[in-house]
Amino acid sequence: MDEFSPEGMAQFARTWTDGRPWEFISQLTAIGDHMAGSDGDERAGELVAQTFDDAGVRDVAYDEFELAHWTRGETTLELTAPDERTFEAIALPYAPAGDVEGPLVDVGYGTPAEIDDHDVEGALVVASTTTPSGGRFVHRMEKFGYAIDSGAVGFLFVNHVPGQLPPTGALRYNEEAVAPAAGVSKETGAWLTDYASRGGRARLTIDATTEPGTSRNVVGRVGPDTDRELLLCAHYDGHDIAEGALDNGCGIATVVTAARILAAMDLEIGVRVVGVGAEEVGLVGAEHLARTLDIDRIAGVVNIDGAGRYRDLVAYTHTSDWTEAVTARVADDTRHPIRIEDEPHPFSDQWPFVRAGIPAVQLHSDSGERGRGWGHTHADTRDKVDDRNIREHGMLTALLVRELAAEAAEGDIPRLDDESVAHSFREADFEVGMRAADIWPEHWG
Repeated sequence: MDEFSPEGMAQFARTWTDGRPWEFISQLTAIGDHMAGSDGDERAGELVAQTFDDAGVRDVAYDEFELAHWTRGETTLELTAPDERTFEAIALPYAPAGDVEGPLVDVGYGTPAEIDDHDVEGALVVASTTTPSGGRFVHRMEKFGYAIDSGAVGFLFVNHVPGQLPPTGALRYNEEAVAPAAGVSKETGAWLTDYASRGGRARLTIDATTEPGTSRNVVGRVGPDTDRELLLCAHYDGHDIAEGALDNGCGIATVVTAARILAAMDLEIGVRVVGVGAEEVGLVGAEHLARTLDIDRIAGVVNIDGAGRYRDLVAYTHTSDWTEAVTARVADDTRHPIRIEDEPHPFSDQWPFVRAGIPAVQLHSDSGERGRGWGHTHADTRDKVDDRNIREHGMLTALLVRELAAEAAEGDIPRLDDESVAHSFREADFEVGMRAADIWPEHWG
């Protein structure tokens, strides 16, 4: 790893004690609801733009796009047999307004195999937010889509984390779903499982709207103006039920921290820095970004979704030998462990670029627990944040981007092979779930 310029070294050193990452995440979480399309979303975008500018990012601008704006109304979950009682529940984004009733059917983790083992025709399916150890994590959209395709009339998503915390999370990518669905707490889920074993029935009523709206990406640049460039991004939107501190306040704070360092470095190629809007409702901002950028100029993507939350970094390299090798070298040179996972997934902002063959790495962090933890619940609040992780991960992100830029400047970086990426998704058993969620690329066959 080459020596820094004096300016880069000075900024790198200042990051150890910099209070600005904490100030930024405090201002972001103080907004509260900043779900895509809301007034809070607009305020969050303004904050990101101001902070980018303060960090030395050049040419900061808004790039607005349209989206399906979902608004949460009242949700009621009533047990109708063998007893009559109500439970707290919250609609999942893009759930349509509706009123459905049927038998409760507990399908455990909600994997396709478990759903196949049950008769869910006309049922309200009860499924956990987590998945069995030993295999890949099965996303909520896959569980919901497969359950509804199998004949269920509604879906109840049970948090595996205790604390009376019903979870949220989108059912579709930027469009209204075909059936009602709601999140319930682990404690409520225990009751539903019990009632399901005794032939229980329930009624789910949701009031919600989906109508045209807008959000925006916040875009800027650091480094020289070059034909080839890297993309460094993180989404800044959150869900309406919490502050969005961990998901993804820590991620966008990590990007701001890295951008401040990169702006003081001598980089070999330019880096486009983007605060991405509307990730939580279907990667809408990332899809817009992939459509509007000159894809041929993008050598690689570094997506920060999950970094800054916990101590140890995880790098998802999405089948790219290049991003895997550079990430491993940065880990070795800094003697900072980064667990590398090459298995791809389609559930964060690198996906539109991986689908287009662009090498990518998503930086996450590991709590030691399976699943989202406090994320997507009322408990995703600023008190869970340790800004030492944000500062350190920002420094590591800057080093990684610097090394990727240096290699990209030396020659052509091989694109991802479409057939190999599709094979990797099939090998990881994604195809059934992605088809159920209607996100399997048509050109993959």
